[in-house]
Amino acid sequence: MKTKYIVFTGGVLSGLGKGVTAATVGFFFSDQYKVVPIKLDGYLNSDPGTMNPIEHGEVFVLDDGFEVDMDFGHYERFLDINAVKDQSITMGKIFREIQKRERTGDYLGKTVQLIPHVTDLIQEEIQNVSNKTKSQLTLIEVGGTVGDIENELFIEALRQLQKKVGEENMIFVHITYVPIPFGVSEQKTKPTQQSLSLLQKKGIWPNFIVARCPEFLTESSKRKISLFGNIPQTKIYTAPDIDCIYKLPEVFSAQQFIDSISKELKLKKGSTEKLKTWNKILTKKSDKTVNVLIAGKYTDLEDSYASIVESLKHCGFNLNAKINITFVDTEKDFDMEALKTTDAIIVPGGFGKRGIQGKINTIKYARENKIPYLGICYGLQLAVIEYARNKCGINDANSLEIDTQSKNHVVSLLDEQKNVVMKGGTMRLGSYKAYLTDGIIKSVYKKLGVGKENKNVLEIHERHRHRFEVNPKYTDILKENGLKITGTSETGLVEFIELNKKDHPYFTATQAHPELKSRLEQPAPLFYGLISSALKSKYL
Repeated sequence: MKTKYIVFTGGVLSGLGKGVTAATVGFFFSDQYKVVPIKLDGYLNSDPGTMNPIEHGEVFVLDDGFEVDMDFGHYERFLDINAVKDQSITMGKIFREIQKRERTGDYLGKTVQLIPHVTDLIQEEIQNVSNKTKSQLTLIEVGGTVGDIENELFIEALRQLQKKVGEENMIFVHITYVPIPFGVSEQKTKPTQQSLSLLQKKGIWPNFIVARCPEFLTESSKRKISLFGNIPQTKIYTAPDIDCIYKLPEVFSAQQFIDSISKELKLKKGSTEKLKTWNKILTKKSDKTVNVLIAGKYTDLEDSYASIVESLKHCGFNLNAKINITFVDTEKDFDMEALKTTDAIIVPGGFGKRGIQGKINTIKYARENKIPYLGICYGLQLAVIEYARNKCGINDANSLEIDTQSKNHVVSLLDEQKNVVMKGGTMRLGSYKAYLTDGIIKSVYKKLGVGKENKNVLEIHERHRHRFEVNPKYTDILKENGLKITGTSETGLVEFIELNKKDHPYFTATQAHPELKSRLEQPAPLFYGLISSALKSKYL
């Protein structure tokens, strides 16, 4: 069959849920067809790896080591796939390739222009991804809004691509916003009308409208959008505000939105078995609560820790517990009393010196007061520093990243990082193998059926994003003083640490980012262990 394409554009403002909408649509076809998502981002960065999470949200890392937009987390979780780097197309990558081709003489005799050369390359990249992945249904999300100047070339390229592949093989879904201003109590469709007008001026007439609104659209609102947007009322759907994104498939299914897309592209809908499985998980009663404190420094934007939040939700649904999350900015002074009301503590990944002492104090409190703890990446390194200072007597223990003058760098730079100059895409990135020996961590991975055991050693794979490691010169003294190293890489790098269960119910940390592989049906083991331990400590 010819590849079918669904393009998702957004209007009015960003953050409306284009990625979740695209992932939800793909969800219904993923067991019948090879569904491949592509994200187009207008920024000139090659990837989001060097961006501050507060500006752009978390950086999602793929198995192949490529750093991509956080929407890939939605794609992987909803479609149960592992994406690859080619599926992320930024304008930075496009312009870099254009200049490379110009310098190597590919355009000899021609003036290189935005149209046709850039728009042709965008189409080429999209179709290359579809061909290489043998995609039967390609989902294309255009980041930002249709009014963003940096998206002009993407929109034009997609307009041209539809003419090439045929309107019967490529449709557009436009996600927009219908607000209900405070004190007015009326759905306002003007933003949607203007957004549609802007898109149509660019030569694209969307096949469907998905309106983000606090409530379902009224028939009156649909009529207005239909009239002024020149689109049938039957092709206008609502993405209402909901408390959980995993309920969106049921919302779209109930509106027969997926049936309409199937008809438009002449596609077979997949079975409803996956929807039934999700609904079964989502409708479990949550009669218990777990209060989780996340101690970081990017707390001004929850999306900075999006995959951690989703991983905790996955555990909550599977363990019948409501997860209450509190973010604490460790760069600012915070009341340590807040730690007394928490059931579990996470110190997530991060970089730099800011907020370090607050994190170390939090880790110390969790260790001494036997509060279930999970350290992720930097959270492992800081746990090692805290332990070295307070249990091993190395008072000036530190990381080379934090204090270059310390005489005891218990955390040091990876050997392969010592001569690295370029910042983007040069960390230890992607999926790496680790070997787990007996302990809490190995037991929770085995309980969830993750990994392959051979001679009492469990082989697992997790994704990574770091430059620093636990200094091997200090592993003996750490172990002598009770810190267990229960997971190492193929090269001997410390990957997992924990305390004996008799000393602490659940004190674990990993150099990896296990949250990146968590799924609703298969929660990340270390998060599952954290919430299980918190429930046991609180209710038994």
